[in-house]
Amino acid sequence: MTRWLSRWWSGGPPAVEPASVRDAARLAQLHGASFHRGWGEGEFETMLTERNTLVHRLRQGRRVIGFAVSRMAADEAEILSIAIDSNQRGRGLSRDLLLTHLGHLAGRGIRTIFLEVEENNAPARRLYERAGFGVIGRRERYYKQPGGEHLNALLMRRDLS
Repeated sequence: MTRWLSRWWSGGPPAVEPASVRDAARLAQLHGASFHRGWGEGEFETMLTERNTLVHRLRQGRRVIGFAVSRMAADEAEILSIAIDSNQRGRGLSRDLLLTHLGHLAGRGIRTIFLEVEENNAPARRLYERAGFGVIGRRERYYKQPGGEHLNALLMRRDLS
């Protein structure tokens, strides 16, 4: 009973669905709160209108609490970004979002998916490894931090076929 009341109060179970241009401002807000260099609303508006970009939002009730963005080319895609509202992290939502997003990519004929992740970002690495991604390379000093420090990125890949 408590679980049901909690879900009802919070807006019901989370839903992964296609994002639209109307979501651009919220997606930019989530991205800016999750990454050092956040993407602006205009960048999201552009991505949401491109045919080779797939964007899903994670919605709970009426509130968008996360998103996933990938760019597609032929039978390959690259995950550009995934973000979850900081108040919603630790609940397994990013895994559900990622796996649903991957399913939609596979449905569009994508066979291989790539991504880059900051080497020291243990939660993100765990998420990707549990979803079947493996490390295939490393990019030295790829991410620039606010203080000027550069952090390494791991290049990861997963076959969807």
